[in-house]
Amino acid sequence: MKITFLTVGKTEDAYLKDGIEKYVKRLKHYTRLELIDLPELKNTKALTEQQQKTREAELILKKIMPLDHVILLDEKGMELTSKQFAAYIDKKAVGSTSTLVFVVGGPYGFDQSVYERANDKLSLSRMTFSHQMIRLFFVEQLYRAFTILKGEPYHHE
Repeated sequence: MKITFLTVGKTEDAYLKDGIEKYVKRLKHYTRLELIDLPELKNTKALTEQQQKTREAELILKKIMPLDHVILLDEKGMELTSKQFAAYIDKKAVGSTSTLVFVVGGPYGFDQSVYERANDKLSLSRMTFSHQMIRLFFVEQLYRAFTILKGEPYHHE
């Protein structure tokens, strides 16, 4: 199974980039992971929030294939423990899912068209985090999920 992590914008802070790279490197032992950073929209001052979401949606939807299983990282998504997230990944791997696509939207969230395309929504916390921080939190949780599935000692209860 392949996992794609699709984000709007780039990670700017060096400490976050370093952390993300650390877990991406570790994940190579478990899965094929592709990181796709879509460019941030330019000249957005004249655009409404909805217009920005619509334009971002066009970029996001171009990267999603018809058979991809799409999971939006969204504050209104399902809340899972690390073990439950590992079980979710395992269920998709055992099933016929060939590609999981996890998506982080722009600063105003997702356009309705992206919600309509999504198969699931996942919340990493009830708290709000910057879009850059969520990237690090997500790849760490993905790594943790694979170590749980392999019975490795990274996760402690």
